[in-house]
Amino acid sequence: MTSTNSTPPTPAATSTSGTARSVLAGLDSVRSGLEDLYRDLHRHPELGLREHRTAKKAADALRESGYDVTEGVGGTGVIGVLANGDGPVVMARADMDALPVRERTGLPYASAETVTDEDGREQPVMHACGHDVHVTCLVGCARLMAEHRDAWRGTFVALFQPSEENGAGADAMIKDGLTDRSPRPDVVLAQHVLPYPAGYVGTRAGSFLSAADSLRVTVHGRGAHGSAPQASVDPVVIAASVVLRLQTVVSRELAATTPAVLTVGSIHAGSGPNVIPDRAVLELNVRTYDDATRTRVLDAVERIVRAECEASRSPEEPEFERLSSFPPTVNDEEPTRRVAEAFGAYFGDDAHTVELQTASEDMSEIPGAFGVPFTYWAIGGIDPERYAEAARKGTVAQDVPVNHSSSFAPVVQPTLDTGVSALTVAALAWLGDDRAA
Repeated sequence: MTSTNSTPPTPAATSTSGTARSVLAGLDSVRSGLEDLYRDLHRHPELGLREHRTAKKAADALRESGYDVTEGVGGTGVIGVLANGDGPVVMARADMDALPVRERTGLPYASAETVTDEDGREQPVMHACGHDVHVTCLVGCARLMAEHRDAWRGTFVALFQPSEENGAGADAMIKDGLTDRSPRPDVVLAQHVLPYPAGYVGTRAGSFLSAADSLRVTVHGRGAHGSAPQASVDPVVIAASVVLRLQTVVSRELAATTPAVLTVGSIHAGSGPNVIPDRAVLELNVRTYDDATRTRVLDAVERIVRAECEASRSPEEPEFERLSSFPPTVNDEEPTRRVAEAFGAYFGDDAHTVELQTASEDMSEIPGAFGVPFTYWAIGGIDPERYAEAARKGTVAQDVPVNHSSSFAPVVQPTLDTGVSALTVAALAWLGDDRAA
């Protein structure tokens, strides 16, 4: 694993923004503190809308740097505003929440945190998606922007969002008056650490992340003794038929060039081997990239479930409950072009075009509420040597932990340096003295 004092990404020797160079020269003085913050956040993860400790860390760091800070937006959201003369308003967003996953990284700063869920059960908690990286990088960027106000003009807004994993945090902040409690930005920026080599940055115009819809479907049967199936309408068989038939939605109802994913992730039915239950509950997830495909797949799910229930003489209509819904993340062309050019100048060969991703986000709801454009990019977090070895063997999918895995833990460096640099370079593409016209 890469050492925490690895060499930071080296700016390209030519065409790099002079403003970015001067601001990011201050990274040396804040690096150690940011690494400590990252390890602390990783050790103490918090689930969505419970990020009280994390939010306080972010708010305290912003105040120390001279930001006007608003806390408790949408529950635990934080907004920091640094006005620095006339000019554009740039908002940078980081999500804060963790996941109910037991960490198995073996790191000395691994999480041992647990919480009690609504049913009184103890749940492990882990930063399995890298939101601790996002918080740390935005804190670092915010500090550098504050320490180098002579290099830029305008207003920088640092927004720390709760509960991205549940798709509830952006909406909660909006409903709690986000657009009245923050200056209206000209652009919104965000990034996510993904399983690419640390030091990598990747932009993509247009579709980047999929829409995601999670459903709970209940199918009804008629219970009976396990020895008398003829007296029953078996919901386990109905559920099994539904699962198999749903596999044909993507493979037989969509063109091969239309990306989509449909996954049944959970089935619950019955309480013992000799009892036919009276219901079965399925939970499933749909990923699509445009509204037409989204509607077509969701309609197909309902059609198939109803048809299987009717074919089995189910005594009640099936029930459909929407558990969560994420919009697609579709990057606006102009800000993505501007950021890609700035990244190319600063990161050189480490700047890439990232592939289409089937992950999902609620971040786009924030610029949507303001009616402004946005761009969202990827940074890598995997030890470059480990990734290169897996790529050489053709085993990246097997050997490189992905987000939400109990083994996912971005290397401290150069991940943090890259994330801080990316946010800063992107913000200065609008705010810097030598920004694009």
